[in-house]
Amino acid sequence: MVELAATRLAGQEGDLLVVGPSLGTSVEALWGECAVLLGDEFEVVGWDLPGHGRSRPASAAFTLDELASAVRDLALEAAGDRHVWYAGVSVGGAVALQLALDPGPFGAVAGLATAAKIGDAQAWQERADLVRRAGTAVMVAGSAERWFAPGFTDRRPEIAGALLTSLVDADASSYAYTCEALAGYDLGEMMGEAKVPLLVAAGEHDPVVTAEQAAVPGAAVVLLTGCGHLPAAEDPRAVASLLRTFFRGAR
Repeated sequence: MVELAATRLAGQEGDLLVVGPSLGTSVEALWGECAVLLGDEFEVVGWDLPGHGRSRPASAAFTLDELASAVRDLALEAAGDRHVWYAGVSVGGAVALQLALDPGPFGAVAGLATAAKIGDAQAWQERADLVRRAGTAVMVAGSAERWFAPGFTDRRPEIAGALLTSLVDADASSYAYTCEALAGYDLGEMMGEAKVPLLVAAGEHDPVVTAEQAAVPGAAVVLLTGCGHLPAAEDPRAVASLLRTFFRGAR
């Protein structure tokens, strides 16, 4: 069973919006500014991956489907009789695609910087093995290049620094388990069976998931200009506006 810590990021009333993180980030560092912008209309609750942010380390391997199940449970506990929405980045976005197939309480879902398959299974396993040997700090230099659009770290060094610090602080074993979950993640053509409205947004400068890879069957696909792999942190205003419009339409 996967245990996830939930944190209220903004808002107290209104619809419930659950947001999810990218591999190596805490949800507060990734979604903090964007959540505040959405807090006038939504109660924004974030969850952290095992061993990241506020979540306890994983004691065993898990799958993306098990992560999605844990997120559904979290939302059911917090929802009451409200509308419930979901948005996630990268692996948190992969959870969005899983939820689109089996939404539970969610009325619509959005995945940012994600696709029905992310990367190569062998590469994920190699990364898992490396992090188990050397720790998450070994990923900092490469992540700084992959995560952010050109010039972002110079414009917003405090945001980039907080995100990279959350990577260093992540539990190495839990990070590796997440890599292995991504190695086994491939929804293929299943996305044509989405049961709720689905939005997928790709970063213009994202080398991890290109706009072409993000073109999920049955989804509305949007390009976020000027963004890399972490658009919720890179352009929180654009992401907040996009999500607000999407969820209002779904409501």
